[in-house]
Amino acid sequence: MKEFQLIESFFTGRAQSRKDIAVGIGDDCAIVQPAENKCIAISCDTLVENVHFFPDMPAKELGIKSLAVNLSDLASMGAEPAWMTLALTLPEVDESWLADFSAGLFEIAEYYGVALIGGDTTRGPRSITITINGQLPKGKGLTRSGAKNGDWIYVTGTLGDAALGLDLLRNKVEVSSEDRSYLINRHYRPTPRVLAGQSLRTIASSAIDISDGLVSDIQHVLKASNVGAVINVDNIPMSEPLTRSVSTELALSYALTGGEDYELLFTVPEAQKGMLEISLAESGVKFTQIGQVCTGGQLRLVAGNQPFEPVNLGFEHFN
Repeated sequence: MKEFQLIESFFTGRAQSRKDIAVGIGDDCAIVQPAENKCIAISCDTLVENVHFFPDMPAKELGIKSLAVNLSDLASMGAEPAWMTLALTLPEVDESWLADFSAGLFEIAEYYGVALIGGDTTRGPRSITITINGQLPKGKGLTRSGAKNGDWIYVTGTLGDAALGLDLLRNKVEVSSEDRSYLINRHYRPTPRVLAGQSLRTIASSAIDISDGLVSDIQHVLKASNVGAVINVDNIPMSEPLTRSVSTELALSYALTGGEDYELLFTVPEAQKGMLEISLAESGVKFTQIGQVCTGGQLRLVAGNQPFEPVNLGFEHFN
């Protein structure tokens, strides 16, 4: 199967239809028309076989995750998903794999209203690169640089499940069959907090998505905002499958440093705390206060009144 046949068979004609696309797949470039008084948010992620996913990862799950991790970047900025491009590198044309991959990709694209508007295919080691575009009102985008001394620190959802799910795939731990299914699914299918991000645009002072682990990712906020933070690890939200599968200390290490949760970490000024529950009600996302921003530029983890040092399970690219 040649390149254009591949594109025609698995990607052309299946994309979400949007009125703001003037020219989509099939030309040298796509042409889109952003809404009036909106800015465009752009993010790009690459997933490489044997670096970001195992060769035996189900193709449909890979299609879902490839887009989900990009959507999480838009969520952290408070952006509304709109368009994407896909660059797909494959060692060979496997029509069964392509059918499953594209089914997963378009399943999540349709759910979030994302249109595929272009891309490329080539031969080589398997990798997936998606560039995602979203829109947000001018001047309303969330960034990492707005946290101030005294702001409260929150996270959505629960942390640590995806990292333990990865260790289950590596056969490093054993859990019950029910918990195994839940935890691996959390690794394969992260939930981008798109609606929550949009709800936080007028409330949060800063935000970031948790991809490399809470301890690693909050450092980016602290550096960009020139502040420090105190995190009370007793408040870290963790799921029952995580806490009943491993020791408390190990569960906290997964939650603090494991990565790939794709939950939102955000800061809120004292004056806006009362608006949080109202604003996030429509998104249906639980959120937990885990600490507070302070001066000094350092991150401190405490359990009760004592310093806490987690076992580092964090992910470093190319490490």
